[in-house]
Order: sequence, then C-alpha cells, then structure tokens
Amino acid sequence: MGHSSIETYLLSDQKDTSIDMDASELIIRYLEQIGVEYVFGVPGGTVEPFYNALARSERRGGPRAVMACHETGAAYMADGYVRETGKLGVCIGISGPGATNLITGVACAYDNNIPLLVITGQPALPSFGKGAVQESACTGVDVVSMFKHCTRYNSLVSHKNQVETKIVNAILKAYQAPQGPAHLSIPVDILRTPVESHTLKYNLPDKIFNRPLLIDERAVDKLTQELLQSEEIVFFIGSGATESIDLITKLINITDAQFVTAPDAKGLINPMHKNFRGVFGFGGHTSAEKCLKGKVDLVVAFGTSFDELSSGGWCNSILNERLIHVDEYEENLMRSPMAKHHVRGHIRSICARIVKRLLNRSKHSISFNNILSSDTLNHHLSFENIEQYYSNSTPIKPQRLMKELSDRFPPNTRFFADTGNSMIWAPHFLQPHNRRETTIYQQESNIHPLKEQRSLKSSWLRLNVHFSPMGWAIGASIGAARGNPNCPTVCITGDGAYLMCGQEMAIAAQENLPIIFVILNDSAYGMVMHGQRQAGAEQTAHKLRKVDFTKQAESMGVPGYKIESPKDFEKINITHIANRKGPVLLDIRIDAEEVPPMTLRLKALGTFQE
Repeated sequence: MGHSSIETYLLSDQKDTSIDMDASELIIRYLEQIGVEYVFGVPGGTVEPFYNALARSERRGGPRAVMACHETGAAYMADGYVRETGKLGVCIGISGPGATNLITGVACAYDNNIPLLVITGQPALPSFGKGAVQESACTGVDVVSMFKHCTRYNSLVSHKNQVETKIVNAILKAYQAPQGPAHLSIPVDILRTPVESHTLKYNLPDKIFNRPLLIDERAVDKLTQELLQSEEIVFFIGSGATESIDLITKLINITDAQFVTAPDAKGLINPMHKNFRGVFGFGGHTSAEKCLKGKVDLVVAFGTSFDELSSGGWCNSILNERLIHVDEYEENLMRSPMAKHHVRGHIRSICARIVKRLLNRSKHSISFNNILSSDTLNHHLSFENIEQYYSNSTPIKPQRLMKELSDRFPPNTRFFADTGNSMIWAPHFLQPHNRRETTIYQQESNIHPLKEQRSLKSSWLRLNVHFSPMGWAIGASIGAARGNPNCPTVCITGDGAYLMCGQEMAIAAQENLPIIFVILNDSAYGMVMHGQRQAGAEQTAHKLRKVDFTKQAESMGVPGYKIESPKDFEKINITHIANRKGPVLLDIRIDAEEVPPMTLRLKALGTFQE
C-alpha cells in the first residue's frame, strides 16, 4: 500500500472505530505500509494492547495475528515468512519468559541475516523496580541487554513520543545491510497510550526499497577481465546470491563455467543443469570438491559467508589465491583474505553489469540447452552409497526417502530441512526434476527476476546452516506456508527435532496450511549417534523412545501415515495431500544404521578418525 493510499485507509478507518489511535495502532499502521500481513506470537497481559490493535486491523483487512504454541516457534515462523515473501517478519512475546523464549529464534535470524521486527512487552513503567510480575527491564531480568547480542537494533521505549521514531528506526535497521532482527521492548502503558497524530510522518517504502545500491566499479572491471582471460572457470553460489540467481545462471550459460553451491544454496538452482557439479561443504558431493581441486583458472564465489559448513571446514580447495569473492557484506569478505580480488556491492547489480559487458564481446554467446533431460540423477555428480537411493528394503533407507520426495512432489514444492541428519540427506540426495527452467533474456534491458512460481526471495530447498537450531524447519515451514499457501511445503525433520517443536503442527492445522511434515523416525538423535560412533566416543544419551507420531497428528485433527518401506508410498495419494488445505504427517521409519556423509563436520570438530 502506497503513501497516498495509506492516508485514505487511515481516514476510512476513523469512521468505524470510536477510539483514538494508540501506540500499538501506530506500529501496525507502519507494518501495513510496508506490506506485512501477519504477526507471529503468543498473546499475554503485557502485550494485550497490541493484540487489541491486531484484532481491529484484521477486521479491516490489515495485518493479523498468527498464534504460536511457543515464542521460539513464533520467531521461526517469522523467519520462514521472510524467506518465502521477502517481506519483514514480525514476532511478538510478553515480558520475561515470552521474551527469553524468543531469543533462540531471533539469534537464528541474526546469524542468517533475516530481517525481523521483534516486539516484547514490559510491565507498566511506574512498576519498574517494584518486583512486578515478569519484569524484564534493567531493574529485573534484563532482556533488553540479552537481545543486544543478537539484534541490529535494540531499544526500550520509555516515552510515548519515542514510539514513532523508534519503530521507524527499527524497521529501517532491520533492512539495512547487514540485515537482521530489530528489537523493541515496550511497556504496556506505552502500548495503550494515545498518540497525537493520526497520520504517519514517514514513507518507509521509499526509504527501504529506493536506497542507493553501492558497487565497486573498479573491482567489477577487474572481475570482468578475469572472466574474459580465463579458460576454466568455476562459480561458487552461496545463499546470499538469492536475488541474483537468474543473472548468475546467465553468466554460467555465457561462460560455460562449471558451478557448485553451498548446502543452503542448492535450492536456488536446477540440479539437472549440465554444468552443476554438486554441493560443496556439509552434506556435499565429492564431485564438487574434485571440481574445485581440478584444473581451474578462476573460482568466483557469489554471496557466501564462508562459514564452517559452506566452506567445507575452511578447506583450502576453495579458500585460495584463485578465488574472487563477490559479496555485499564486509564481514563475509573478511573471511577470504587470501582471495585474488574482493568485489563488494549489491550482487545483482554487479552481475547485471558483467552480463552486459560480456555480451558485448563477440566471442561470447548464450547456450540454451543446458538442462539435462534424463529423469535419473545428474550423472555429473558423485553420490555417497548411491545404491541405497534405489533400495527397496525395510525399514526405508533415508537415501530412498529423498528419491521418493524428489519424484512425487510437484515442481512448486518448498522443502525445508531441519538441523540434524535431515540437513545432510536433503542437500546431498534431494533432486527434484523438471524445475527452475530458466528463461534466458537476450537484452540487458530485459534483465529482471525470473517469472516462475516462486518469489525472488525463495528457494526450493531451505536450510539453516549457521545457528542451526533443531526444530527451526517446523516453524519456518509454517511461516512460509502462511506467506504463500498456494504451494505445498514439505518439512523434513527428525524425530528428535520434532519432539522439540512439533507442537506447532497444531498451528498449521488451525491456519489450514498445506504442509507435509516428514519425520525421519529412527528413535535417536541420529547425528549424535553417528558422530559418537565415527569419533570413537562413548555411546551415550542419543536414544529416544519409539514414538508413533501419527497418533499425535490424529489428536490434532491432522491425517497421519506410517511409512516403513517404499511400497507404502503407493498407498498415499501424494497429489491429494500436496493440494489439500491443511497439514499431513508422514512418520517415516528409516534405517537408523545408514550413515550420512558428515565427515567434514567431524573434521572441523577434530573428532574424525580415519
């Protein structure tokens, strides 16, 4: 909604409400202005005025509340909403425990540069220092200080005249590079205080979406020259390249470069592209490492932090003098000091300039026939224990499960893989077919986001490889499905992670969201179990009770299916469950003895034994 229409909206709303606009209402008006549709959280006394305003907002078609079972889940939902829609994620909790429950999800968003607005309540200002219930200002359990370490902006609102300035600063800071969460702690008496103005002083879309895009032009020139002079080129694609993936694909097709991805960037590309050599790093393919170690003149990395899991434990096959690192964030570039060049700036704009310059050179043309037509795995990739991918044995092999998920779900499916073995099996074996058929645009003037069934901010496979909390995928898949309920969402999680956060499935049912919860049920913390075995450590504290998750699902009104072999998939109408309104649970009894490709993690921990 634009600035002129928001004024009309404000005026029209005055006709059907007798109350003056309070601070809570003002905050919601700004969320409306930037297109936010949902606020994820758990209500309570210290945020009651905000929920009153949300209820009024919902009646008039504005942002509305989506309840969570636990505040951590609310933060994960807001995170998933951002990843699907590109809009600001908003989560809310009461003072005290509501605020501390949010912290894990907020820290996760901070570590992954996810823009969130985090609102927590406080008791009324006059009660500070008197032992008020759930007081969490500096005179109590100081949650504002706790949030300081995992937010880009963090403030206690102590006067009604601060509300507008601080909400605007918080939203702007959440979007400013590096993006991340912004936190406001607001006493309940401030939330219900009337504000003097009924109009918004600031037009946030102009300030957020029309900001200047900084580019190091000389560095772009150097990169262009390197591409022109190099014969053997490899592109390394990180999750920070999301907005630029169509242009990077175009560069691949122009230069005929081979390319690999970080684990959390695999979902940006078509895994059937003939130049794709696999995932490098956690859960990756040996073909990716061989590609980087081979006869290569130049490696260009786009949008990666080179953290432990995306760099293969800071492997020198990627971090060496052949590298050119392209990124918007100085912090990421600092992790590749050995690189030949650093190109800092807005990645999409950098790629657009390079595409234009390369197309102006007569030796370059675009290949249009880069997608493999085979319905089998990409033959350029090397897979661990590939025979298990086709196994018909019982219990079902996790590799075979990935094949079933790849083959059976429609092209517009969003897959979320949770922390644990799911986060290894999925990037290694998940290979959806016939997706992301990239349109190649002939003219520079036509360079724009791909016109497909996903937003530019989205990815068909989403992981959390930085902070990596168990259960993140459960909440994040709910937030994504709430943001876009027109596509099926598959949440791949383990039984251990599900036992942490699985109660949020009740919210998926309440919201009638098309989510398929796929539980890899091996009655263990699988990654811990295999890690202990491979490290020669004590075999302890990894076993879980055998649980029939279909019964829990049924208690929530959610259909549940128990799957013990590939044949059991034939009993399920995947087309039906992918298109139904409401969640479904698949309790997959996987073979617990199958060892995921996790050697790189053990080496980074210093526990790997040859």
